[in-house]
Amino acid sequence: MMLLTWFRHGSNAVLTVALVALAAAFALRGTGVVWWGVGIGALAFLVSEYTTHRFLFHAPPQGNAIVRGLQHRLHYDHHIDPPRLDLLFLPLWFVIPTVAAFFGVYWAVARDVALAMSLLCGSLLALTYYEWAHYVAHLAYIPPTPWGKWMKRYHLWHHYKNEKLWFGVTNPSMDFVGATFLRVADAERSDTTRELFG
Repeated sequence: MMLLTWFRHGSNAVLTVALVALAAAFALRGTGVVWWGVGIGALAFLVSEYTTHRFLFHAPPQGNAIVRGLQHRLHYDHHIDPPRLDLLFLPLWFVIPTVAAFFGVYWAVARDVALAMSLLCGSLLALTYYEWAHYVAHLAYIPPTPWGKWMKRYHLWHHYKNEKLWFGVTNPSMDFVGATFLRVADAERSDTTRELFG
């Protein structure tokens, strides 16, 4: 049931179909996957996970009403009601141009179809993992692994203790780099975790 709900929301089914299509393309082309490219693509997404969350989704409200509406749909409203499924996942209208931009950059740098597709595959795998980890963090569900349990608590600190810390959803590494990691006991409780810029 949990997996079925995950597939029905956001762009998760489309991400899964895209990954299957990439696997089929690799098999049909006969060139195979460039495995180190998959790893680099995943790392690129994990860096963008942090930077997008911190600097785009938590950007101050913009003056333009349309942009402000997008800010609310992409993230502000998720903070108001964190478990609400229709606000939990990235919408397709955001994911498709983002994935296209990733592929464009990969193609411009690699100038090789197999490598660009491998880089994209890594980013799509990481994005799919991000959506799953984010979903699990907000469900009334206890992850089976110690890492899963810790990352769930980690993400919920961002929502219920201080929204200016702990931007990583799948891992905390970029929070160390960006100086947004703090021991939870040392962090001040914020009054604006629900109403960003309230």
